[in-house]
Amino acid sequence: MSEGPRLGTKLRALRRREELTQKELAGRLEISASYLNLIEHNNRPLTAPLLIKLAQLFHLDITSFAADDDRRLVEDLLEVFGDPVFEDPDFTTRDLRDFAAMHPEMGRAVVKLYSTWLRSRGQITEADAGGSDGPGLAAGRLPSEEVSDLIQERMNYFPELEQAAEELWGAARLDPNDLFAGLVGWLQDHHAVQVEVRPVGSMHGSVRRYDPRRRTLLLSRVLAPRSMNFQLAHQLGLLGLEEVLDKLTTSPILGSAGSRELARVALANYFAGAVLMPYQEFKEQAEAVRWDVELLGHHFRTSFEQVCHRLTTLRRPGAEGLQWHMVRVDIAGNISKHFSATGIRFPRFGAGCPLWNVYTAFQHPDRIRVQLSQMPDDNRFFCFARTIRRGAGGFKAAHTVHAIGMGVAMEHADQLVYSEGVDLERAARVVPIGVTCRLCPREQCDQRAFPQTGKPLQVDRNVRGNSPFVPTRR
Repeated sequence: MSEGPRLGTKLRALRRREELTQKELAGRLEISASYLNLIEHNNRPLTAPLLIKLAQLFHLDITSFAADDDRRLVEDLLEVFGDPVFEDPDFTTRDLRDFAAMHPEMGRAVVKLYSTWLRSRGQITEADAGGSDGPGLAAGRLPSEEVSDLIQERMNYFPELEQAAEELWGAARLDPNDLFAGLVGWLQDHHAVQVEVRPVGSMHGSVRRYDPRRRTLLLSRVLAPRSMNFQLAHQLGLLGLEEVLDKLTTSPILGSAGSRELARVALANYFAGAVLMPYQEFKEQAEAVRWDVELLGHHFRTSFEQVCHRLTTLRRPGAEGLQWHMVRVDIAGNISKHFSATGIRFPRFGAGCPLWNVYTAFQHPDRIRVQLSQMPDDNRFFCFARTIRRGAGGFKAAHTVHAIGMGVAMEHADQLVYSEGVDLERAARVVPIGVTCRLCPREQCDQRAFPQTGKPLQVDRNVRGNSPFVPTRR
């Protein structure tokens, strides 16, 4: 029971919050106090009928009892206490599970405090080195982290935006062969917005610029046709879905004006993807081509990254697609986007495991790289990754290179075109990966960059291995 969903601990925390005795709560649930005691100590399951009754009694959102939320919080806390600043903390993973279940808000506060400390330490170091003369230390998490948490909480599915995209197709009578004209016409006729395509030099480094006073939308000629369509749909989302976006961005997860504005942009991007790749048609095509990202991009005239994003949103009840994880990194190892519906864990602080194929993709630009991955908890995933390149055009323009990593649980690997010719049963092909070096228990990994938390560092001055943090053998 200790490794399963510890809902009893959450129930005990709820009872204490409501200032009820076990006898009083048992009476409301119409069970015995002794049975409630067993549930609270995770010796009996919290059944669905009891969970529904609790929701009715206390006006709860049942998803507040979701085990996945607990797991993510516990993993964040493990990463926090994996920092060397906490020398050999005297508690176990089970202690953290109980703490996260009983005091989730306090747990999130600890994660937020640690995040703030990390940022503050970095800014102090920068200031000491003479590299910063800006404002004082910023508090709280980064806005991008809060937006990622919102997307993860909603499992990257926003039915309000899906419905709005489908309504636009019907109302505007969009033609998939000429989306540009249809979207421009709808902006002009229903929002009184004029669209102009301008030379690159007149855009001052931007690819889309909206002037609300003149009600003019400027697009740069550097944009490919598919990108122009995306920017048009994005602007339609910002203008036509203000109330929906206002509601979605009032989530308590978004703790600052900056994070709420960034979330609005991310949600408008979601809407744009739903317009360019309508849900049902996209799902059917994805299944027909065995989830081939490049073929889907050709069919819907969208980019590799846009297709990857859309794959992660196929969560409509009764019409779900595969459960994916997605990550985007740069060549320095920074994770700028991440989402997981497969259960794989991405680090919140610091770099990820260098053995992930999303990092090795930089060694083979523009080629799909596949990998059979296994985490320390023995969960296996089938992953593929590829680099993508962005640029503003022209000889002097900077070109940004990222890598996109996608993956599904191993049991779904045979549905992907990328698994053709791959021996999914051959254990030797499986790459053991982790989250971060400090949390990874694999002692003999030659890629280890830091010692494992909780393990004394053993250094033999007379023996040199591939990594100084890997225990040497005589």
